[in-house]
Amino acid sequence: MKTATVTQLKKELKEKDTEELLQLCLKLSRFKKENKELLTYLLFESDYEVGYVDSVKELIDVQFEAANTKNYYWLKKAIRKILKETKKYIRYSGNKETEVQLLIYFCEKMDAFEPSIRNNNTLRNLYLRQVEYITKKVEGLHEDLRLDYYNALENLN
Repeated sequence: MKTATVTQLKKELKEKDTEELLQLCLKLSRFKKENKELLTYLLFESDYEVGYVDSVKELIDVQFEAANTKNYYWLKKAIRKILKETKKYIRYSGNKETEVQLLIYFCEKMDAFEPSIRNNNTLRNLYLRQVEYITKKVEGLHEDLRLDYYNALENLN
């Protein structure tokens, strides 16, 4: 089966009535957890971005507390999983400010984590790549916000 382009999908969706669109959305939500999470964000949390950021921060906290710290192998796997989940929630939002806030929070948690990430090259490099990525993203924000986030980045470095 060949997947349709976004333009083709948009054209076809315009021809559907409200009830058919509702049924399509519900059917889509049944297949993948990510589809359901995205619909949840769009319907319930997109109106209040601050609450969404707080809920993702709480999720990051829970994941860091549950991370396996027996050795660095398991710790690397856990931190990569947390970063993957964080980036998924950032994609749902699509807001650059939300992206910067969540990545800064992730880096702060990673920096404060015990055992220290500084004892492992892979984790240290992951951390430094994220800080570099955040720096690039902050440059694209409004000037007022930029100053606040540069201060937060200074604390990370």
